[in-house]
Amino acid sequence: MVSGDEVVADWQPQPHHEAFPGMLCGGIIGTLLDCHSNWTATHHLMVAAGADHPPCTVTADFAVKLLRPTPTSAPVHLRARVVEASADRAVVESSLEAGGKTCATCRGTFVAVKPGHPAYHRW
Repeated sequence: MVSGDEVVADWQPQPHHEAFPGMLCGGIIGTLLDCHSNWTATHHLMVAAGADHPPCTVTADFAVKLLRPTPTSAPVHLRARVVEASADRAVVESSLEAGGKTCATCRGTFVAVKPGHPAYHRW
């Protein structure tokens, strides 16, 4: 959902997403932040271009900081916003929160690809 200049979502972890009982796996956290940030970039590029459908974007780079253990007992909250953009790329900063605390942050670059790219409209 878009809320102001952010894209937000809630997601409920399941036991098979845990690194150990009650705590979310860091790899799952990275995946959530990468995917949520990519969709944030896609939405931004679509709106900026005045397009009627989203461009196909891929991750050029992303870095995740795991700040504290993330409990799985309640939904995690994702938020992301574009901090830099051009016609075909966006830099996004995002976070994952649980229990009202920021557990992880991410900054990544997402690029719109064209026909001929192996990932073009694969998702």
